[in-house]
Amino acid sequence: MGEPISSSTSRISSIDYHHDPLPTISPTSSSTSGVPSPPAPPPPRTQPTSLVQPTQKRKPRTKVFRVFRSVFRSFPIITPACKFPTIPMGNPEGHRTTSGARITGTLFGYRKGRVSISLQENPRCLPSLVVELAMQTNALQKEMSAGMVRIALECEKRPEKDKTRLFDEPIWSMFCNGKKTGYGVRREATEEDLHLMEILKAVSMGAGVLPGQSDVDGPDGELAYIRAHFERVVGSKDSETLYMLSPEGNTGPELSIFFVRI
Repeated sequence: MGEPISSSTSRISSIDYHHDPLPTISPTSSSTSGVPSPPAPPPPRTQPTSLVQPTQKRKPRTKVFRVFRSVFRSFPIITPACKFPTIPMGNPEGHRTTSGARITGTLFGYRKGRVSISLQENPRCLPSLVVELAMQTNALQKEMSAGMVRIALECEKRPEKDKTRLFDEPIWSMFCNGKKTGYGVRREATEEDLHLMEILKAVSMGAGVLPGQSDVDGPDGELAYIRAHFERVVGSKDSETLYMLSPEGNTGPELSIFFVRI
């Protein structure tokens, strides 16, 4: 009881319930046994969430557009050099595609920990994909301060009969601006992830820091996040691209994420 109460609701889940319910006697048990019935189990520690399931609706696409985008979007992936030409990879006004679906993407992580990306249909939905990237949060912030970041997540192409969706791949080789940084891992959303999405439910675009609750970084660690709209362009079953959209009239950093099977 001497511990200060945190304003974050995520600390509530760590409180142990020390008071036991009153013992009850089962009607069918013997009164001479002297053994009370076992106490009821404590309530679950998972926090309630108001996030809803995504609809997972897909817009129909013609075969011509799928073939064109499959070839065009694969260009940044096959560039072998670490120095990329100064081609605008964002979506400036007048060059923005119109067939891509707009989704919500959140990059988040502790400053000395690995950064993760969460994709949602909109801020009110549960994450449809969470990938832990092979890069520390502070390193990604430095890359984004330079103005342009291109992240490529690659995995091996599956046999033609394999119907595994691209976003269901468990592990990816990760490249950032042409340099291999390690492996990205797809994972299920944790309780801490859902708590963050719940806090940011009213935020459509923005960046900032939140008090951390990680066991590794401690309660004083800062959890940094960047939330933005992303244009999701499907090239084929083996190629999808996410383009971060900046607010109108804002020349912020350009971020592109490529998911490919090669």
